[in-house]
Amino acid sequence: MTLYETIFQRRQVRKFEKEPLEPDTLDRIMDFISQADQLEGYPVSFELLSDREMTGATAPHYLVSYCEPCSSAYAGAGYVLQMADLYIQSMKLGSGWFMNAKPKNNRTDFCIALALGNTKEPMRKDAKDFKRIPISKISLEDNNIAQAVRLAPSSLNSQPWKVVYGAGRIILEDVGRGMARPILKNKLNKIDLGIAARHAALALEEEGNIVTKRLPNESGKNFQIELSYQ
Repeated sequence: MTLYETIFQRRQVRKFEKEPLEPDTLDRIMDFISQADQLEGYPVSFELLSDREMTGATAPHYLVSYCEPCSSAYAGAGYVLQMADLYIQSMKLGSGWFMNAKPKNNRTDFCIALALGNTKEPMRKDAKDFKRIPISKISLEDNNIAQAVRLAPSSLNSQPWKVVYGAGRIILEDVGRGMARPILKNKLNKIDLGIAARHAALALEEEGNIVTKRLPNESGKNFQIELSYQ
């Protein structure tokens, strides 16, 4: 199963088996994430920690991200970790986003962690199994990009994005939604936008395009990610 195909079947896994994954499997995951493309100008670092090295742990392993305390870097963490999320689930393993799981190392640049491990929870059958707002709420066009973005996971399922189209570019805008907006806007919505941008990038590549630039942009209260392609 490709990463693009996994978009339409992934599940936020909440129950994991206690047994750790094989070292070779963990090495494959770390090798994969080390080669993942990132948003330009805001590098994010990652490490793999065990449940014993985390507080609030519910899984045997965690991919932990570290970055600068700014919107663009938060989005960068989401952009890379979502690629890892899809890769892990394409391997028939479980993964999920948990904002309460934190490393015991108390690093001040900690951003967010992705839980992973074996699970008995099945993947979704198809896009109909997702609870999401209509495409018309996020895009003026119903196309592969909008469909992939619509299925991106987000904090409290807030889906805080809008897709705007231009010549050779896609822009994802942080618009926020609903009562959850004040709680999420400073950090989690930015991570969410990075997650959605990864789905958009994979959809572009599925259509045979090459993504050439991945630019986050913050101006006052406005935040967006622009993907250029050819």
